[in-house]
This record gives sequence, structure tokens and C-alpha cells, in this order.
Amino acid sequence: MNVIGIDVSKQKLHCTLLREQLPDKKLDKVVANNVEGVKLLLSFASKKAKLAATDLLIVLEATSTYHEVAAEALFHAGCKVIVANPAQARNLAKGLGIRNKNDQIDALVLAQLGQQCHNKLRLWQPPPAEYKQLKQLQARKQALETDRQRESNRLEKLHATYTEAFILESSERMLQHLDHELVLVNEAIDTHIQTHPELEHDRGLLRSIPAIGTVLSTLLLAILQRNRFQSARQAAAYLGVVPVTEESGTSIKKRPRLSKTGNPTIRAKLYMAAVVATQHNPDIKLFYHRLLEQGKSKMSALGAGMRKLIHICFAVLDKQTEYSPQIA
Repeated sequence: MNVIGIDVSKQKLHCTLLREQLPDKKLDKVVANNVEGVKLLLSFASKKAKLAATDLLIVLEATSTYHEVAAEALFHAGCKVIVANPAQARNLAKGLGIRNKNDQIDALVLAQLGQQCHNKLRLWQPPPAEYKQLKQLQARKQALETDRQRESNRLEKLHATYTEAFILESSERMLQHLDHELVLVNEAIDTHIQTHPELEHDRGLLRSIPAIGTVLSTLLLAILQRNRFQSARQAAAYLGVVPVTEESGTSIKKRPRLSKTGNPTIRAKLYMAAVVATQHNPDIKLFYHRLLEQGKSKMSALGAGMRKLIHICFAVLDKQTEYSPQIA
């Protein structure tokens, strides 16, 4: 397996190539984090190692949005691309006894991750344009909501003490501006979904599930896009709602917990949806009370309810049918 590990920063791609024929000899290259930089990297692999793009597995670390341009350019060039969870690379480095950390060491660890775990890591491919745009709109909405909450907290503190009238008015104007921007973004999201029949149809399927409202259905729409995951379990793992156990012999037996990988904002909304589902969704309600009768704690049962809710969402999208309770 010929693997290039890429440590991504805002401006640079630090790359390490490990070849199948020469596993103990690495080749390093630093290029700009843009399309031209990717072309230089592929030219370097071709000249130095006689490897075409189709011979390469690329492993990048997910770094906000800075990895996206390189990942798309490499994918369209014919490379197999993996966008790895940063925790996976850190855990491998610890296992290998690597204590130092710099850009080139990180690139080497990512390349080694690709060599050792490529069969267990899911290949990445860019989302369709309509899903990518929806994700960007949702990210903008989340940023505005965060800013609004911060400004609201500031205004509350200003009212708690003597404050100049101009400062109070400034904070209130900022809140009004953020509210206006949120209205515009919500309208843009709705317009975008309505102009793409597939998105509109799939959102309707998600909203047919009791406890899945407009906000959560729109958030899940970009994540659970058709054919992105091979199973509901993969989707649940991506969202961080699968159980993690920690047991060893007879001395260590900790209570299972959620993995909590992925987006915490979506997971928080899933939690509230699960609470509602225990009252209004027949399948989740029965499942939840069954777990309580078995001695599970309420939090543990709610975590299982979140996971089951994702399984139901995956099923309605996969089968392209509205929700129908499974219990009699």
C-alpha cells in the first residue's frame, strides 16, 4: 500500500510518502494548501516514486474546513482518500511511542495509520453540491446562533450593573442585527431545500418521525444523505451515539457511555428529541421503558433512545418510505 499522510494547516500541506516496496524509507514534501499544491504533490510522487494518482492512498486529518480543497482535488485526480478522525492518529502515535509532535511527524503518523488500518477506515468522497451548500448554510446558522447567545449573555451582565446608555443600545442593536441575519439564513435554507426536490422529499420523510421536527430534520438531512453510510450503525457512530465499554478482567468494569464523537450541537438536539420521543414515538417509548425495567439508568436509556432514533431516520431515508411504527 502506497500511502501519503498529509498534515493540513491553513497555508501548507506537510506530506510523507510511504511506499509498499520500500516501507522503511519515507519521502517528505511540503506544498501549498491549494489546487496547485496538490498538482505539485502528485508530480513529486510520479517523479520520485513512479506512482500515478490511482496508485496512492491519501490520509488527511479532518481540520475544520482547511482539508476540503486538498481532499476534493486529490479525489478528482483519482486518488483514494481517507479523512481521518484526529483522535485516531493521536492514539496510533501513543501506541507507537511517538512523543514528539511537529508537522512532519504528524504526516508520518497519518501515513502509518493508512498502512495499518486502511481496511478499517472509510474512503471519503465529496458530497453532492446541494448537500455541501446546505451544510455551509447550516454552519452559518450555527455560528450566528452562537454569536447571538454570547451577545445576549453580555447584555444580561450589562443590565446587572450601571452601564452607559450607549453601550446598552449598542448591544441591543447587535442582537437585532443577529436576529435579522438568522431570519435571512433560515429563509435561505428553506429556499435551498425547496429548490431541490430530493432534499424536500427526504426532509418530509424525516419529519414523519414523531420527535423529529423542522430544525433537527434539516440538520440531519445533510448528514444522513443518501448512500453516504452503508448502515445505520455507521451513521450512529459518526454522530457519536454508540456505546463505548471499558472492561478488563474482574477489576475494571465501568458503566458504558456514549462515544461522543462528531458534532456536539447535533447530539444535543438529538438528546432533546429522544426525551420527546419517549412520550410521543411508539417505538422509542416502548424501547425506553423496557430498558428502565431491565435496570438501566434514565441517562443510559435516553442514550439508547438517541441511537434508535438515528436508526429510524436512516431506515426511512434508505427505504424512501415514511415512518410507520413497528409495534402493534
